[in-house]
Amino acid sequence: MSKHDDRCPCGSGDTYGDCCGQYLGDGRRAPTAEALMRSRYTGFATRATHYLLATWHPSTRPDELELDVNMAWRRLDILRTDAGGPWDDTGTVEFVAHYRLEDGTAIGQRGRLHETSRFVREDGRWLYVDGGIDA
Repeated sequence: MSKHDDRCPCGSGDTYGDCCGQYLGDGRRAPTAEALMRSRYTGFATRATHYLLATWHPSTRPDELELDVNMAWRRLDILRTDAGGPWDDTGTVEFVAHYRLEDGTAIGQRGRLHETSRFVREDGRWLYVDGGIDA
C-alpha cells in the first residue's frame, strides 16, 4: 500500500493521497474513465483486490480475483482516451502498463500490457467493463 505522501503509482505526479488514494482509500468516486483507469492500475500495483472488484461492472466481474504476487507494476502510460468525461456515460482508455516479474527464476524480466479498456457510468459511478489486449 502506498503512503499518503508518496508519489502515486499511476504516474500522475501527484501524491497518492491527492490522486488515487482518494478513490481507493477515501471512497470517493472517480470523476472520469481515465481517473478510474489510473486508480485501477494503482489497485493492481498495491494489490487492492477489493477495490478492483468493486469498480468492475457486474456483467463482466469475476467472482474472485487472485493477483500474481510475482508481478510488480512499474509504470502506466495513457496513450489516448475517447469520451469518458464527467458528462459522458461511456468511454475508452488505451494504455500500456509496464511490469517486472520477480519470482526468483526470472528476476527482472520485464513485460507490458497494452490494452484498450471500456468503461460505463451508471448512477454517477464509472465502472470497468472489459478490455481488448493489443499485441
